[in-house]
Amino acid sequence: MSYDDRFVAGLEWLWGEGFLSPGGPAYIADILSGTDLTGRTVLDFGCGIGGIDRLLVTDYGALRVLGLDVVDALVQRARSDAKKFQLSEQLEFKQIDSEVLDFEDESFDVVFSKDAIIHLPEKQIIINEFYRILRRNGVLVGSDWLGSDATHTSERVGEWLDFSKLDFHFCTALELEEHFRLAGFVSVQTRDRNTWYQSAVREEIDRVSGVNRIEFVKRFGEEQADTRFKSSTLKMKVVDAGEMRPTLFRAVKPKSI
Repeated sequence: MSYDDRFVAGLEWLWGEGFLSPGGPAYIADILSGTDLTGRTVLDFGCGIGGIDRLLVTDYGALRVLGLDVVDALVQRARSDAKKFQLSEQLEFKQIDSEVLDFEDESFDVVFSKDAIIHLPEKQIIINEFYRILRRNGVLVGSDWLGSDATHTSERVGEWLDFSKLDFHFCTALELEEHFRLAGFVSVQTRDRNTWYQSAVREEIDRVSGVNRIEFVKRFGEEQADTRFKSSTLKMKVVDAGEMRPTLFRAVKPKSI
């Protein structure tokens, strides 16, 4: 998938400035419920264009946030926005090429990740890395797209992923929880948000259809409007079938190891 300026602008038009996936600030508040970031150092894995990271500093009191992403164009945009919002001292962004993180052990108080682990086929590698770089009593918190037992063999899922050119690797909530525990995390929690997402996808379809389509076409063109509408319609079938389930997660590195 190519994250050119027009494509990114289309995603922001759908989901809000600084966001490349749905939920917005209210979803971030839900993810962070019960997690205090005040004065803490945070690693954001899969930072996109950094809109969430700005919130972590301005709304949640994080001392410093380091955002990582595999797409250099997104990292460059995140850096530019940090400068524009006069947050360059609190925000740093780096492009990465692998799941092995180049940080010392126990470097961060919190690891945050939203909708990024889905891209990795070997999830245990990055989860082990999250555990390694967290300080003791540190928190791993975020969300990801999870699947059901039927997701891997679903024709609906295959049709949507093929059309949208998405390289997703699903696991179930139980499998993700086991990955966390194998890494050493305790107090592991997951919370399914599929019902919310059914409504969110319908709103997404409304934003690129009917009278709203006219404005989308003016800004981003017929091709992107048609592609977005078909992709969202195919995704709606997957979500309604329960085969892609946005899920919040939280886990803690023990005080003593």
